[in-house]
Amino acid sequence: GGIRQQFSLRENILMSRFSASFLRDINEHLGVPNEPPIDIQFQPSGYLFLASPQNAAALEATVQFQRDEGAQVTLLSPTQLKAKFPWMNTEDVAVASYGLEDEGWFDPWTLLNAFRRKAISLGVESCSGEVRAFVTSANPIVPPAQSSARIRYVHVHMPDSLEYQPVACAIVVNAAGAWAGKLLEADGLPRVLCRPSLPIQPRKRYVFTWHCPNGPGLSCPFLVDTSGAYFRRDGFAGNYLGGMSPSEEEEPDPSDLSVDHDYFQEQIWPRLARRVPAFESLRVGGSWAGYYDYNTFDQNGVLGPHPRLENMILAAGFSGHGLQHAPAAGRAVAELLIKGRYETLDL
Repeated sequence: GGIRQQFSLRENILMSRFSASFLRDINEHLGVPNEPPIDIQFQPSGYLFLASPQNAAALEATVQFQRDEGAQVTLLSPTQLKAKFPWMNTEDVAVASYGLEDEGWFDPWTLLNAFRRKAISLGVESCSGEVRAFVTSANPIVPPAQSSARIRYVHVHMPDSLEYQPVACAIVVNAAGAWAGKLLEADGLPRVLCRPSLPIQPRKRYVFTWHCPNGPGLSCPFLVDTSGAYFRRDGFAGNYLGGMSPSEEEEPDPSDLSVDHDYFQEQIWPRLARRVPAFESLRVGGSWAGYYDYNTFDQNGVLGPHPRLENMILAAGFSGHGLQHAPAAGRAVAELLIKGRYETLDL
């Protein structure tokens, strides 16, 4: 999972800066007495965004905005780019932005388990089940005349039971990721109060790995090409991983997580080889598919109280940057729960 400071929305930059600080001191926040220290295997390596001539001015303006918000980002000319990364073809690049600190990648599974273990050590009861229905204060027979309702119970289906377990609740946090929108279509929620629907959908994304002994070395950044293809090194032995988001017209069917291997051969590899000539001779290794919780409205997180379900808070739709913003989103939701307002970050 990657973390970057280079966003064009102020709130995203604030969240990234908070998360970077949190991850740097992770053992102070999530360490559990008498357990080994947490190592999220952070690899400090900046994101490098390349811009074509037509997008150069926009990138330069965005970098100035990022600097104003405290992010350490530099601009590189094609000449500087070639000097720093001689393995790169800079032919069609007008300018690039490069993160100088608090950017890189880390192990998401370790972070997830660190949050879970810390919570359980503090007395949180954790159980895993599927929410299939709600009971609200609205009249289930007559369409609600009021403009809002409260959730009173959540019906949870446990994997080892044939029955629903009703859970009484004061507050519900919808952090269901790619299924956050679908959750608001569950039985028991008044349809009229859930319109317009939450614009969050599961989108399938592929990641491919490959080996190239003559590829970029230790200085290799997380490179985002002008074409949208991206890659980074994976370890230290000539291994890399990367991918590319498809166009809206080419979105793959998200009903399963099968991988389209032709997508790498036909769409991604030619773009990579054009940018890094050494990648003309690479050997594909593994691949996998996963879900983006994709906000079709503006590809940013939806965070805060639901406008009509009085005791539901939303935290979903981060469209690929949910992991890096998780510590900040968690802090924001906690403050809404306890104080009723944001304090640490103005979101």
